[in-house]
Amino acid sequence: MKKRSSSASPKRGAKRKKSRVAEKSNYVLRLYVTGQTPRSLKSVENLQHLCEKYLRGRFHLEVIDIYQQPALAAEGQIIAAPTLIKAMPLPLRRLVGDFSDSERVVLGLDLKRA
Repeated sequence: MKKRSSSASPKRGAKRKKSRVAEKSNYVLRLYVTGQTPRSLKSVENLQHLCEKYLRGRFHLEVIDIYQQPALAAEGQIIAAPTLIKAMPLPLRRLVGDFSDSERVVLGLDLKRA
């Protein structure tokens, strides 16, 4: 029986595995808004556009109306709206605003163009 060298294989495999995970990272985003106000609607629209542009098929966006679900706002420690929380991938990030400054959002969420 030949003994296979274990020092080279795991390192290469680990690198491949890591890069595959990074490529397929799904983003879990929670957007907290205040009802159907123009600012809330604009925030949802801007964020959906950015997600489709940078994360096509790799994101889940949950829109939470803090008027209808105040317990979720308290749980998420929301003090201003609209607030976006990137739950996954880590690190957790929070952004506040209408997300019209796409460069700021891309940097804040650490998005990279596919």
